[in-house]
Amino acid sequence: MKNPYFGRILTAMITPFAADGSLNLEATKQLVEWWIAHGTDALVVTGSTGEAATMTMEEKKAIWATVVKQVNGRIPVIAGTGSNNTANSVETTKIADEIGVDGFLIVGPYYNKPTQEGYYQHFKAISECTAKPIILYNVPGRTAANIPPATVARIAKDFKNVVAIKEAAGNVAQVAELFRLLPADFTIYSGDDGLLLPFASVGATGVVSVLSNIGGEILQDLMTAYESGDVKKAAEINKRMVPLANSLFIETNPIPVKAAVTLVTGIDAGAPRLPLTPMTEGALAKMKAILAENGLI
Repeated sequence: MKNPYFGRILTAMITPFAADGSLNLEATKQLVEWWIAHGTDALVVTGSTGEAATMTMEEKKAIWATVVKQVNGRIPVIAGTGSNNTANSVETTKIADEIGVDGFLIVGPYYNKPTQEGYYQHFKAISECTAKPIILYNVPGRTAANIPPATVARIAKDFKNVVAIKEAAGNVAQVAELFRLLPADFTIYSGDDGLLLPFASVGATGVVSVLSNIGGEILQDLMTAYESGDVKKAAEINKRMVPLANSLFIETNPIPVKAAVTLVTGIDAGAPRLPLTPMTEGALAKMKAILAENGLI
């Protein structure tokens, strides 16, 4: 394997919608080109930021096929295919595999709150249905349960196509324990832009990023400085990056980042789907001010 497996900056891409709420595949193609030109090493399609929870299977198939075709092998395309239903996750993964994605992001089952053995069996079933690489996704804030490092290490040991984790528990000590337990070539991705630098200090080598929807260059610059040993420069970049990243979470993700994508790229990302609603005027004004301060608009 290699570390980082899919590159340093993986964009958790938004899904553009047209005015009538349908998929906007033309805007998707335009944004793929924009992201590739602005610091993205890989694209994560139909994740939380992509509003996968509101998409039908036919829509998911359409956007996977569109992104795979547009990327044309230039960078990896990773499909979010996990759910709280193991059988459905297996079937969804098989479909995305046939369409030609390069790997999968599999979230820990939400709502069910499985035991640790339940986590193991869930990821076992999915890993055995494909030969392609898998990123585990630990996000207790959305799933209401944590996948501890010991369980991640057990899964990584037994299933060689499980190559990485997106760690979004927000806990530096947990990342340090993951680094201690996992093989050296297993990739730990931060699940939060604002925690990339502290996570890197204890073993993470990249981020699955919301911020890179509007320009991954600052994240690439941060990681380049850190990896070259210039920790002071990395800290200075981080000082600018964190308020920018935080501005994309003034309201529930991906409400702000969809608005930011339209403002920064000039490509209409559309509104989020219900139950998410467009940004309030007050929040939009605050975000615009931070984008302007950083020269993005």
